[in-house]
Amino acid sequence: MKHLSRGAFALCAVLALSACGSGSPSGDADGEAAEGDAQTEDGELTEVEVGLIPIVDVASIYLGQQEGIFEEHGLDLTLTLAQGGAAIIPAVSTGDFDFGFSNVTSLLVAADNGLPLQTVAAGPQTTGDSENDFSAILVKPDSGIESVADLEGQRVAVNTLNNISDSMISEGVLEAGGEASNVDFVEVAFPDMLAQLEADNVDAIFAVDPFASIADNEGYDRVFAPFADVVEELGVGTYFASQQLVDEDPELVESFHAAVQESQAYAEENPEAVREVLLEYTTIDESLLSEITIPAFPEEVNMDSLQQVAEISERHGLIGEVPNVDELVWEGAR
Repeated sequence: MKHLSRGAFALCAVLALSACGSGSPSGDADGEAAEGDAQTEDGELTEVEVGLIPIVDVASIYLGQQEGIFEEHGLDLTLTLAQGGAAIIPAVSTGDFDFGFSNVTSLLVAADNGLPLQTVAAGPQTTGDSENDFSAILVKPDSGIESVADLEGQRVAVNTLNNISDSMISEGVLEAGGEASNVDFVEVAFPDMLAQLEADNVDAIFAVDPFASIADNEGYDRVFAPFADVVEELGVGTYFASQQLVDEDPELVESFHAAVQESQAYAEENPEAVREVLLEYTTIDESLLSEITIPAFPEEVNMDSLQQVAEISERHGLIGEVPNVDELVWEGAR
């Protein structure tokens, strides 16, 4: 595998850090929290910092903050943006963040490496619609690549090597009767992918929204939906905490889980609010909002999906053995 240099090409809808973080007020309207929530004895909210990635996947937690859901559960929420799970996972492990967001494969790899983490709340899930999902493999119209089977021998750009994107693509190639090891995965940042494809430095790109929708508008063809086509109802990401926090402050974990669960339900019922809140923490061009595909926002972790992802991760060499996934998920989130 090789790494491509990251060019200076910029897209109008690049997801970018709009601020280091944003916090809620230090109290709710009546100064009271529901029984069992994490409010302190003097009526102050419990301060909680969450590490996030600035993509559509985490829109529900921003909506929950905006709607006062976390305050209702006794939490003063600070949302801090990072480039990816590679930064968030160690920050949660060391206690710099109380909670974090990451795709499920990163968490499986972390567990395989001995990091004591627990998934505590569900995140985004694929739409399950190959023609209308928030991720896709895209190619030039004249590339000769018409399906996942044609990716053998091709250079395919993914945002991170040895993770959920290339493992799902590899599984798709395998299911199509191909040899996954013959796919040449190269690491390219999402904002740079279209430039690399246009320059013929890669033959195909794995893109998520808004980049997938931008590529659609530029005339590129979708040939495979890695998240929708491989695992039915794929749970793409989750919120997690250190095992230490789960053991030492179960009330805080319960409050956070309940607030995320309520926020997920709100996002699922209000897709237009999801689109609008993206403007609060990204630099997406407002004109593109209507074209972005919104993921599903389930209220519980899909354990069947997690089991399948673990098996796929082991099959393609990302982890040494398939873990007992029940041990990786806090019981209240299943």
